[in-house]
Amino acid sequence: MELLEEEEAAIPELKRQLEKEDLGPEEKISLLNDALNKVLNSAAVQADSAALTRVKSQLYLSGVLGQCVRVLTLGRNWTSAATLAHLTSCSCVGAEPGSRSEAFHRLFLPSVMDALLSLANQLMSRAECSALFRKVMDSVGWLLSAHAHLTAQVLSSVRYEQIQMCEDDTVSLLCIQMWIQTCTVNRDFLSRLSDESILLLLNEAVGQLALSSDSAVGGASVRLMLLMARQLGLRLQSLLLNFKGLDSLLEKDWMGRGFDQEVGQLISILQRDGVGSSESEVSAERLRAACLIQAAWRSYRTRRRLKGLNRAVSTLQRRYRARRSRLQEQREAQQWEEQLRYQVCVRRQRARRRFHQKQRELLLLLPPDQVRPYLQECERRAAVAIQSAWRGFREQRRYQGAPGDALRESQRRQRAARTLQRAGRRLLEKRRAAKAPPLAPPWIGQDGLTESRRAKLKRQVDEHVAVHRSTRVSAEECAALHEEVQLLLRAELQKVARRRREEQRVEALLARAHTQLELLREAPPLSAVTVKQAESFLSPSASIAARARDAHNAALQASRLPWWRTLGGMDTGEEVGPAHLQELEAELGGLFIGGSAVVRGAAEVDGEKL
Repeated sequence: MELLEEEEAAIPELKRQLEKEDLGPEEKISLLNDALNKVLNSAAVQADSAALTRVKSQLYLSGVLGQCVRVLTLGRNWTSAATLAHLTSCSCVGAEPGSRSEAFHRLFLPSVMDALLSLANQLMSRAECSALFRKVMDSVGWLLSAHAHLTAQVLSSVRYEQIQMCEDDTVSLLCIQMWIQTCTVNRDFLSRLSDESILLLLNEAVGQLALSSDSAVGGASVRLMLLMARQLGLRLQSLLLNFKGLDSLLEKDWMGRGFDQEVGQLISILQRDGVGSSESEVSAERLRAACLIQAAWRSYRTRRRLKGLNRAVSTLQRRYRARRSRLQEQREAQQWEEQLRYQVCVRRQRARRRFHQKQRELLLLLPPDQVRPYLQECERRAAVAIQSAWRGFREQRRYQGAPGDALRESQRRQRAARTLQRAGRRLLEKRRAAKAPPLAPPWIGQDGLTESRRAKLKRQVDEHVAVHRSTRVSAEECAALHEEVQLLLRAELQKVARRRREEQRVEALLARAHTQLELLREAPPLSAVTVKQAESFLSPSASIAARARDAHNAALQASRLPWWRTLGGMDTGEEVGPAHLQELEAELGGLFIGGSAVVRGAAEVDGEKL
């Protein structure tokens, strides 16, 4: 009992230490961790069960818990901050503030929850603080299990929405596990919630099932919904009607993931409650797709807006700071210039004063008869200085007043310089061309080589060969080699000419074929064709016309055969004779316009092939 009284007396001392202005946030957090840990442990080991409640109530009434909330998000030692969050949550659970109970529940507890969520939001983005994030979320769940009215605040909080939008599966799993632990610790937790809060909690679980593909997150969401179904019973039926197509989603995406029994139980609950009706089964796929698209779009839009806000805020801050620093530099430069100008004026005044004082002293030393000549000399020098300054100013103004003459003189000098440079370059090019060696003689087949020039070059070559005879090759061998080279060159030129003629022939045939294809595409139908138009499609080659006629006749004869004759292919073993052709022409009314019996010997006349 004495130990408890000492601990209760230590609370006011702790408050006085926290009110010191020289303590920083880190020092306050460390002091609060040590003091709260000591006080709560001492009260917990007491035999009196109400001792811990009195200590927690005194911590709130003395304002120590308020100090904890204020410094919770100020420090940068995340381990100490997480420990303080745990101690603050434990101190709020079980406290009985008495007459200030309404302010405790309506004002203080929401501020505590807001501080815990803010700290969790800061720890979420740091990979090394995953254990501390779990500890803070456990503190949030412990506070919710004792004060269920804070659930609506948590589910509608902006910071909790930011935690939900995190793409890390570990964060999502910790959030679902927090709700499972809260519902398990306090079995009356869900029954004390409003329908709106329960619907928000169901939205979170269903959203994780729709968006996440992690098995741990999906299993935790299914277990949370089963726990809610067991504790709420029939109250959950009307709320589950808002999630049409959930049974199809569970069956398609979460069966075979290691918790099929729990998924089957949830599907049976949904179908028993009427959620899995025939109408919902028909539109389940569309609803699931719409949910996925809406959730993805909303998450993307929220992330983009947050990123844009961060960039906009950072840009505004950067520009504001740059402008402020620039204005500060301008003010400092202006002040420095003013001070410098003032100092220069002061120094000039002092120098003028000293000069006049020295002049007066010198005038006192001069004899009286030399004072007037000295003053006249000073006036003359001053007049000369003034006149020289005026004349210089006048000449400078006159020079600046006529800029056209100076500009024209400058342009004239530039043109003269360019003319000299151009003439010098031409002279240098001529000298280089005169010093350059002559070009090699052109080859024999080059255009522009006349017969006289060719004879002259041949004489020069013969004279050179006669004077400089080769010791290895005789003149006869050289002549033979020359003849052989000439033959090869002539043969190559003939091949090139022949190849060119062949290419021209192929191009002409291709152009002709393209023209005939264009004519065939634009040909009128047989019902409107005239004799002149039909004759324009006849081939000028007799062999081509004969082959086309034979092929056409063969195709028509094959089309007239019975079906059992065409089982082995188009070859019927019968030849098309002139008599049969005349029968076909008589039957079809002269359809064959490609020729008549006169073209039987056309193959011997024209030797071209198709």
